[in-house]
Amino acid sequence: MIGQIEKYSHDTPTVGVIKSDNELYDFNVNVWRSRAAPVVGEDIEFQVKKGKVTQVKPLIIYAENMQPVKYRMVAALLGLVLGGIGAHRIYLGFYGTAVLQIALTVATGGFGLLWGFIEGFLILTSHLDKDAKGRSLK
Repeated sequence: MIGQIEKYSHDTPTVGVIKSDNELYDFNVNVWRSRAAPVVGEDIEFQVKKGKVTQVKPLIIYAENMQPVKYRMVAALLGLVLGGIGAHRIYLGFYGTAVLQIALTVATGGFGLLWGFIEGFLILTSHLDKDAKGRSLK
């Protein structure tokens, strides 16, 4: 079956909830089949036997089949104007890199602005052309 992670907390990782066709299924983290922890909203594939979830894994969709949802110009402008605080990386879904850019900008007294500006230019020229989920930019 295919569904989405409806509820999961790293604080209580033993139980999560899957939503599929307006039905909810509880799952134990022991049936999760991925190295990365489940994320709320993530598309997943799961199996149910006798009313119990027996296996849950991320749904693998090839990036070529996925429709672009983020705009190149928005990402480029965010990089050029607010790149030092990682705004373009947040927009594209690269949260860890965004935090790193903010830390570098603060630690270097603003020198980290250059990193964001360069990435904004690279996005504008199509050298960086995918979001965090591997989808091309519009």
